[in-house]
Amino acid sequence: MSLTLRVDGPRWRAHLESVAEATPGLVPVAKGNGYGFTNARLARRAQWLAERGHDVRTLAVGTYLELPDVAQRWSGDLLVLTPWRPWVPLPEPEVARRLVHTVSRAEDLRLLLDADPRARVVLERMTSMRRHGMSARELWEAGDVLRRHPGARVEGLALHLPLGQGNHLGEVSRLVNDYVAADIAGHHPPAVWVSHLSREELDTLRSQYGDFTFRPRSGTGLWLGDRGALRVTATVLDVHPVERGDAFGYRGRTAPKSGHVLVVSGGTAHGIGLEAPTGEQSIKARATTLAKGGLDAVGFVRSPYAIDGKQRLFAEPPHMQASMLFLPAGSRVPEVGEDVDVRVRFTTTAFDRVVFSD
Repeated sequence: MSLTLRVDGPRWRAHLESVAEATPGLVPVAKGNGYGFTNARLARRAQWLAERGHDVRTLAVGTYLELPDVAQRWSGDLLVLTPWRPWVPLPEPEVARRLVHTVSRAEDLRLLLDADPRARVVLERMTSMRRHGMSARELWEAGDVLRRHPGARVEGLALHLPLGQGNHLGEVSRLVNDYVAADIAGHHPPAVWVSHLSREELDTLRSQYGDFTFRPRSGTGLWLGDRGALRVTATVLDVHPVERGDAFGYRGRTAPKSGHVLVVSGGTAHGIGLEAPTGEQSIKARATTLAKGGLDAVGFVRSPYAIDGKQRLFAEPPHMQASMLFLPAGSRVPEVGEDVDVRVRFTTTAFDRVVFSD
Protein backbone atom coordinates (compact mmCIF):
# COMPACT_ATOMS: atom_id res chain seq x y z
CA MET A 1 0.00 0.00 0.00
CA SER A 2 2.74 2.42 -0.97
CA LEU A 3 4.57 4.27 -3.70
CA THR A 4 7.56 2.02 -4.25
CA LEU A 5 10.80 2.30 -6.17
CA ARG A 6 11.83 -1.22 -7.20
CA VAL A 7 15.45 -1.67 -8.21
CA ASP A 8 16.98 -4.54 -10.13
CA GLY A 9 19.97 -4.72 -7.79
CA PRO A 10 22.46 -6.66 -9.95
CA ARG A 11 21.70 -4.58 -13.05
CA TRP A 12 21.89 -1.26 -11.15
CA ARG A 13 25.15 -2.15 -9.44
CA ALA A 14 26.63 -3.29 -12.75
CA HIS A 15 25.71 0.08 -14.23
CA LEU A 16 27.36 1.95 -11.36
CA GLU A 17 30.55 -0.04 -11.80
CA SER A 18 30.58 0.50 -15.56
CA VAL A 19 30.31 4.27 -15.08
CA ALA A 20 33.01 4.29 -12.40
CA GLU A 21 35.31 2.15 -14.54
CA ALA A 22 34.91 4.46 -17.54
CA THR A 23 35.21 7.70 -15.52
CA PRO A 24 38.57 8.20 -13.79
CA GLY A 25 38.27 10.58 -10.84
CA LEU A 26 34.50 10.13 -10.62
CA VAL A 27 32.80 12.32 -7.97
CA PRO A 28 29.36 10.88 -7.14
CA VAL A 29 26.75 13.48 -6.22
CA ALA A 30 24.23 12.86 -3.42
CA LYS A 31 21.93 15.83 -2.96
CA GLY A 32 18.31 16.86 -2.57
CA ASN A 33 16.12 13.79 -2.31
CA GLY A 34 19.03 11.56 -3.25
CA TYR A 35 17.63 11.09 -6.77
CA GLY A 36 14.81 9.13 -5.15
CA PHE A 37 17.13 6.75 -3.28
CA THR A 38 17.97 9.07 -0.30
CA ASN A 39 21.39 10.60 0.23
CA ALA A 40 22.26 8.12 2.97
CA ARG A 41 21.80 5.16 0.63
CA LEU A 42 23.85 6.85 -2.11
CA ALA A 43 26.68 7.56 0.34
CA ARG A 44 26.83 3.87 1.23
CA ARG A 45 26.87 2.95 -2.45
CA ALA A 46 29.69 5.44 -3.15
CA GLN A 47 31.64 3.80 -0.33
CA TRP A 48 30.98 0.43 -1.98
CA LEU A 49 32.41 1.73 -5.27
CA ALA A 50 35.55 2.95 -3.50
CA GLU A 51 35.98 -0.37 -1.69
CA ARG A 52 35.63 -2.16 -5.03
CA GLY A 53 38.80 -0.36 -6.15
CA HIS A 54 37.29 2.36 -8.34
CA ASP A 55 38.82 5.85 -8.48
CA VAL A 56 36.16 7.39 -6.25
CA ARG A 57 37.75 9.58 -3.57
CA THR A 58 35.26 12.38 -3.02
CA LEU A 59 31.49 12.48 -2.53
CA ALA A 60 29.68 15.71 -3.40
CA VAL A 61 26.59 17.02 -1.61
CA GLY A 62 24.45 19.98 -2.53
CA THR A 63 24.42 21.92 0.74
CA TYR A 64 26.06 21.96 4.16
CA LEU A 65 22.82 20.77 5.73
CA GLU A 66 23.15 17.49 3.82
CA LEU A 67 26.52 16.59 5.36
CA PRO A 68 25.16 14.75 8.44
CA ASP A 69 23.23 12.29 6.24
CA VAL A 70 26.38 11.14 4.45
CA ALA A 71 29.39 11.82 6.70
CA GLN A 72 29.03 8.60 8.73
CA ARG A 73 28.35 6.46 5.68
CA TRP A 74 31.21 7.66 3.48
CA SER A 75 34.82 7.72 4.69
CA GLY A 76 36.44 9.86 2.00
CA ASP A 77 36.46 13.57 1.24
CA LEU A 78 33.24 15.60 1.09
CA LEU A 79 32.68 18.40 -1.42
CA VAL A 80 29.84 20.89 -0.90
CA LEU A 81 28.64 22.18 -4.27
CA THR A 82 26.78 25.26 -3.03
CA PRO A 83 29.40 27.98 -2.46
CA TRP A 84 30.28 28.84 1.13
CA ARG A 85 28.80 32.08 2.46
CA PRO A 86 29.76 33.94 5.68
CA TRP A 87 26.59 32.92 7.53
CA VAL A 88 27.31 29.20 7.11
CA PRO A 89 28.76 27.74 10.34
CA LEU A 90 31.81 25.55 10.01
CA PRO A 91 31.30 21.84 10.79
CA GLU A 92 32.75 19.80 13.62
CA PRO A 93 36.50 19.00 13.38
CA GLU A 94 36.01 15.36 12.37
CA VAL A 95 34.01 16.47 9.32
CA ALA A 96 36.01 19.68 8.70
CA ARG A 97 39.22 17.78 7.96
CA ARG A 98 37.47 15.89 5.15
CA LEU A 99 35.48 18.86 3.87
CA VAL A 100 36.22 20.72 0.63
CA HIS A 101 34.45 24.09 0.38
CA THR A 102 33.39 25.60 -2.92
CA VAL A 103 34.25 29.32 -2.93
CA SER A 104 32.83 31.60 -5.61
CA ARG A 105 33.75 35.09 -4.32
CA ALA A 106 37.14 36.48 -3.30
CA GLU A 107 35.62 38.20 -0.26
CA ASP A 108 34.17 34.91 0.95
CA LEU A 109 37.59 33.30 0.58
CA ARG A 110 39.09 35.95 2.90
CA LEU A 111 36.40 35.41 5.52
CA LEU A 112 36.58 31.61 5.32
CA LEU A 113 40.36 31.58 5.77
CA ASP A 114 40.11 34.03 8.64
CA ALA A 115 37.76 31.56 10.34
CA ASP A 116 39.73 28.45 9.32
CA PRO A 117 43.24 29.18 7.99
CA ARG A 118 43.66 25.52 7.04
CA ALA A 119 40.43 25.19 5.07
CA ARG A 120 40.36 23.11 1.92
CA VAL A 121 38.78 24.90 -1.05
CA VAL A 122 37.98 24.70 -4.73
CA LEU A 123 37.65 28.00 -6.53
CA GLU A 124 34.56 28.22 -8.73
CA ARG A 125 34.95 30.12 -11.99
CA MET A 126 31.91 31.73 -13.60
CA THR A 127 30.77 29.80 -16.69
CA SER A 128 28.20 30.57 -19.36
CA MET A 129 25.60 29.13 -16.98
CA ARG A 130 26.05 32.29 -14.83
CA ARG A 131 24.94 30.82 -11.54
CA HIS A 132 27.97 31.14 -9.24
CA GLY A 133 31.62 31.87 -9.84
CA MET A 134 34.52 34.30 -9.96
CA SER A 135 35.60 36.40 -12.90
CA ALA A 136 39.18 36.17 -14.18
CA ARG A 137 40.03 39.29 -12.15
CA GLU A 138 38.58 37.73 -8.99
CA LEU A 139 40.74 34.65 -9.53
CA TRP A 140 43.77 36.94 -9.38
CA GLU A 141 42.41 38.42 -6.14
CA ALA A 142 41.89 34.90 -4.77
CA GLY A 143 45.51 34.09 -5.59
CA ASP A 144 46.65 37.10 -3.53
CA VAL A 145 44.45 35.99 -0.61
CA LEU A 146 45.83 32.46 -0.73
CA ARG A 147 49.43 33.66 -0.75
CA ARG A 148 48.70 35.33 2.59
CA HIS A 149 47.29 32.06 3.96
CA PRO A 150 49.93 29.41 3.24
CA GLY A 151 48.10 26.90 5.47
CA ALA A 152 45.09 26.78 3.15
CA ARG A 153 44.76 23.85 0.79
CA VAL A 154 43.57 24.64 -2.72
CA GLU A 155 42.04 21.56 -4.34
CA GLY A 156 41.61 23.13 -7.77
CA LEU A 157 39.09 24.80 -10.07
CA ALA A 158 35.33 24.12 -10.13
CA LEU A 159 33.25 24.55 -13.30
CA HIS A 160 29.49 24.05 -13.50
CA LEU A 161 28.55 23.96 -17.16
CA PRO A 162 25.10 24.28 -18.76
CA LEU A 163 23.20 21.38 -20.27
CA GLY A 164 22.33 21.14 -23.94
CA GLN A 165 24.81 23.73 -25.17
CA GLY A 166 26.82 21.57 -27.56
CA ASN A 167 30.58 21.20 -27.23
CA HIS A 168 32.12 22.76 -24.11
CA LEU A 169 35.80 22.32 -25.02
CA GLY A 170 36.42 25.92 -26.03
CA GLU A 171 34.83 27.35 -22.90
CA VAL A 172 36.59 24.93 -20.56
CA SER A 173 39.97 25.58 -22.17
CA ARG A 174 39.54 29.34 -21.75
CA LEU A 175 38.53 29.02 -18.12
CA VAL A 176 41.34 26.62 -17.24
CA ASN A 177 43.79 29.03 -18.85
CA ASP A 178 42.41 31.81 -16.64
CA TYR A 179 43.13 29.64 -13.61
CA VAL A 180 46.67 28.98 -14.79
CA ALA A 181 47.26 32.69 -15.42
CA ALA A 182 46.08 33.58 -11.90
CA ASP A 183 49.04 31.58 -10.52
CA ILE A 184 46.99 29.89 -7.82
CA ALA A 185 49.27 28.18 -5.32
CA GLY A 186 47.82 24.77 -4.68
CA HIS A 187 48.40 21.06 -4.69
CA HIS A 188 49.91 19.38 -7.70
CA PRO A 189 48.64 18.07 -9.92
CA PRO A 190 45.81 20.61 -9.70
CA ALA A 191 42.29 19.32 -10.27
CA VAL A 192 39.43 20.61 -12.40
CA TRP A 193 36.06 19.65 -10.90
CA VAL A 194 33.56 19.63 -13.77
CA SER A 195 30.00 18.67 -14.65
CA HIS A 196 28.09 17.92 -17.84
CA LEU A 197 31.05 16.99 -20.02
CA SER A 198 30.90 14.01 -22.35
CA ARG A 199 33.40 11.18 -22.09
CA GLU A 200 34.98 12.32 -25.37
CA GLU A 201 35.35 15.90 -24.08
CA LEU A 202 37.00 14.65 -20.90
CA ASP A 203 39.45 12.51 -22.89
CA THR A 204 40.37 15.52 -25.04
CA LEU A 205 40.90 17.77 -22.04
CA ARG A 206 43.06 15.19 -20.29
CA SER A 207 45.30 15.03 -23.37
CA GLN A 208 45.47 18.83 -23.63
CA TYR A 209 46.16 19.45 -19.93
CA GLY A 210 48.40 16.61 -18.89
CA ASP A 211 49.45 18.37 -15.67
CA PHE A 212 45.81 18.56 -14.45
CA THR A 213 43.54 15.87 -13.11
CA PHE A 214 39.88 16.06 -14.09
CA ARG A 215 37.23 15.09 -11.54
CA PRO A 216 33.81 14.79 -13.23
CA ARG A 217 30.82 15.16 -10.91
CA SER A 218 27.91 12.88 -11.73
CA GLY A 219 24.45 12.47 -10.25
CA THR A 220 21.72 11.71 -12.77
CA GLY A 221 23.98 9.84 -15.19
CA LEU A 222 25.38 7.68 -12.40
CA TRP A 223 22.38 6.85 -10.23
CA LEU A 224 19.63 7.04 -12.88
CA GLY A 225 21.59 6.24 -16.04
CA ASP A 226 20.03 2.79 -16.55
CA ARG A 227 16.30 3.40 -16.27
CA GLY A 228 15.64 -0.20 -17.19
CA ALA A 229 16.90 -1.18 -13.74
CA LEU A 230 14.27 1.00 -12.06
CA ARG A 231 10.52 0.54 -11.78
CA VAL A 232 8.07 2.65 -9.79
CA THR A 233 4.76 1.13 -8.69
CA ALA A 234 1.71 2.23 -6.73
CA THR A 235 -0.89 0.09 -5.01
CA VAL A 236 -4.56 0.14 -5.99
CA LEU A 237 -6.32 0.98 -2.72
CA ASP A 238 -9.96 1.03 -3.86
CA VAL A 239 -12.14 0.68 -6.96
CA HIS A 240 -15.59 2.29 -7.37
CA PRO A 241 -17.94 1.90 -10.35
CA VAL A 242 -19.53 5.17 -11.52
CA GLU A 243 -22.16 6.15 -14.05
CA ARG A 244 -22.23 9.33 -16.07
CA GLY A 245 -23.11 12.24 -13.77
CA ASP A 246 -22.12 10.52 -10.50
CA ALA A 247 -20.30 12.87 -8.13
CA PHE A 248 -17.00 11.97 -6.47
CA GLY A 249 -13.98 13.51 -4.78
CA TYR A 250 -13.32 16.55 -2.64
CA ARG A 251 -14.65 18.94 -5.26
CA GLY A 252 -17.76 17.06 -6.22
CA ARG A 253 -16.78 16.52 -9.82
CA THR A 254 -19.03 14.33 -11.92
CA ALA A 255 -18.11 11.36 -14.06
CA PRO A 256 -18.12 12.28 -17.79
CA LYS A 257 -19.26 8.77 -18.67
CA SER A 258 -19.55 5.35 -17.10
CA GLY A 259 -16.44 3.65 -15.81
CA HIS A 260 -14.54 3.31 -12.56
CA VAL A 261 -12.80 5.62 -10.12
CA LEU A 262 -9.58 4.10 -8.85
CA VAL A 263 -7.90 5.20 -5.63
CA VAL A 264 -4.15 4.58 -5.81
CA SER A 265 -1.27 5.26 -3.46
CA GLY A 266 0.88 8.34 -4.09
CA GLY A 267 -0.04 12.00 -3.77
CA THR A 268 1.35 15.47 -3.33
CA ALA A 269 3.42 14.39 -0.30
CA HIS A 270 5.31 12.10 -2.68
CA GLY A 271 5.62 14.74 -5.40
CA ILE A 272 2.84 13.27 -7.56
CA GLY A 273 1.28 16.01 -9.66
CA LEU A 274 3.95 18.54 -8.66
CA GLU A 275 5.70 18.93 -11.99
CA ALA A 276 8.99 20.82 -12.21
CA PRO A 277 9.62 22.96 -15.32
CA THR A 278 11.50 20.96 -17.95
CA GLY A 279 13.06 23.84 -19.85
CA GLU A 280 12.13 22.17 -23.13
CA GLN A 281 11.75 24.81 -25.86
CA SER A 282 10.75 22.78 -28.91
CA ILE A 283 7.50 23.43 -30.78
CA LYS A 284 6.32 19.93 -29.87
CA ALA A 285 6.90 20.59 -26.17
CA ARG A 286 5.03 23.90 -26.31
CA ALA A 287 2.11 22.23 -28.08
CA THR A 288 2.05 19.54 -25.39
CA THR A 289 1.91 22.21 -22.69
CA LEU A 290 -1.03 23.91 -24.42
CA ALA A 291 -2.84 20.60 -24.80
CA LYS A 292 -2.33 19.76 -21.13
CA GLY A 293 -3.64 23.18 -20.19
CA GLY A 294 -6.75 22.60 -22.26
CA LEU A 295 -7.36 19.23 -20.63
CA ASP A 296 -6.93 20.80 -17.19
CA ALA A 297 -9.58 23.39 -17.98
CA VAL A 298 -12.20 20.70 -18.54
CA GLY A 299 -11.04 18.45 -15.73
CA PHE A 300 -9.08 15.89 -17.73
CA VAL A 301 -5.41 15.77 -16.78
CA ARG A 302 -3.13 12.91 -17.74
CA SER A 303 -1.66 11.27 -14.66
CA PRO A 304 1.71 9.50 -14.35
CA TYR A 305 -0.11 6.24 -13.52
CA ALA A 306 -0.17 3.63 -16.27
CA ILE A 307 -2.51 0.63 -16.43
CA ASP A 308 -1.84 -1.99 -19.10
CA GLY A 309 0.70 0.36 -20.68
CA LYS A 310 -1.66 3.32 -21.03
CA GLN A 311 -1.43 6.47 -18.91
CA ARG A 312 -4.73 7.17 -17.18
CA LEU A 313 -6.43 10.46 -16.33
CA PHE A 314 -6.63 12.02 -12.89
CA ALA A 315 -10.25 12.09 -11.75
CA GLU A 316 -9.33 15.17 -9.66
CA PRO A 317 -6.09 16.75 -8.38
CA PRO A 318 -3.99 14.39 -6.26
CA HIS A 319 -4.61 14.23 -2.52
CA MET A 320 -1.76 14.26 -0.02
CA GLN A 321 -1.06 10.52 0.01
CA ALA A 322 -3.43 9.08 -2.57
CA SER A 323 -4.73 9.92 -6.03
CA MET A 324 -8.03 9.25 -7.79
CA LEU A 325 -8.01 8.09 -11.41
CA PHE A 326 -10.80 7.74 -13.93
CA LEU A 327 -10.92 4.50 -15.89
CA PRO A 328 -13.51 4.50 -18.72
CA ALA A 329 -15.86 1.58 -19.31
CA GLY A 330 -14.36 -1.20 -21.38
CA SER A 331 -10.93 -0.96 -19.76
CA ARG A 332 -9.57 -3.75 -17.62
CA VAL A 333 -10.23 -2.92 -13.99
CA PRO A 334 -7.31 -3.78 -11.67
CA GLU A 335 -7.95 -5.52 -8.39
CA VAL A 336 -7.58 -3.86 -5.01
CA GLY A 337 -4.02 -4.60 -3.88
CA GLU A 338 -2.65 -4.80 -7.43
CA ASP A 339 0.44 -2.74 -8.30
CA VAL A 340 0.35 -0.37 -11.27
CA ASP A 341 3.25 1.42 -12.93
CA VAL A 342 3.99 5.10 -12.30
CA ARG A 343 6.18 7.35 -14.42
CA VAL A 344 7.84 9.90 -12.18
CA ARG A 345 10.61 12.45 -12.16
CA PHE A 346 12.99 10.85 -9.68
CA THR A 347 14.50 14.11 -8.44
CA THR A 348 11.09 15.38 -7.30
CA THR A 349 9.63 12.17 -5.89
CA ALA A 350 9.70 10.83 -2.33
CA PHE A 351 9.10 7.09 -2.23
CA ASP A 352 7.56 5.21 0.68
CA ARG A 353 9.85 2.27 0.01
CA VAL A 354 12.93 1.50 -2.03
CA VAL A 355 13.16 -2.25 -2.66
CA PHE A 356 16.24 -3.90 -4.14
CA SER A 357 16.21 -7.32 -5.72
CA ASP A 358 19.19 -9.56 -5.00
